[in-house]
Amino acid sequence: MTASSYWSDTTSPRYSLLFAFPLLLSYEVLAWVLGGGGQTGIRNGADVLLKSLFLGLGGEHGLTIFTLVLLGTGAYLVIRDLRKAGRPRLGVFGGMVVESVIYALMLGGVAGLLTNILLTGRLSIPSAQLAEFDLPTQLMVSLGAGIYEELLFRVLLVTALMVLARRVFRWAKVPSGIFAAVLGALVFSGFHYVGPYGDPFEVGSFTFRAVAGLLFSGLYIVRGFGVTAWSHALYDVFLSLG
Repeated sequence: MTASSYWSDTTSPRYSLLFAFPLLLSYEVLAWVLGGGGQTGIRNGADVLLKSLFLGLGGEHGLTIFTLVLLGTGAYLVIRDLRKAGRPRLGVFGGMVVESVIYALMLGGVAGLLTNILLTGRLSIPSAQLAEFDLPTQLMVSLGAGIYEELLFRVLLVTALMVLARRVFRWAKVPSGIFAAVLGALVFSGFHYVGPYGDPFEVGSFTFRAVAGLLFSGLYIVRGFGVTAWSHALYDVFLSLG
């Protein structure tokens, strides 16, 4: 596989979605165990928001509908891609792991540098809220951030904003991507201050998260869902272990 084919193929469903599936499974199993075998207990906020929407629409069957929609859509996209392009190569997933680790290690430094440039030293890296929980809970929430925050804020929100810009505003591809990435990053940052476990609002932490969200949005547009989800999850895991 050449570098160019790796770059394009790894954004396809047969690589990107299959790569993200173990992250989803790990989060759900860990959340189920820590929650005492149910949906109770602490969960990632984006997970709660998405499932609450389905519970509101589907009542007691909401979670089942959500699971069927999520897994069914993913399976359909993967199977369609497999029929079109053939089976994925296992070695490619190794490259995606290395890529995700590199991006996760780089994210904090790059986001911190850009935040310092914007605020002239008023940097506030948001990790205090996770520290209130024990390590297994921190790791569970971190994995959930990778899968559900990327699903909500990148796959759904950024993609919808790009479609809006292209089809309604009639903008070109590049300005549409910039618009979607910036607005999506601001919404992503603001989400961390909502709810019972939300942080107290601070300009420094909001800016840091907005910059990080912009980096994740750009990564999603260029590298797809799988690499972005694992990069986000690993970044949060490294913070928990640090």
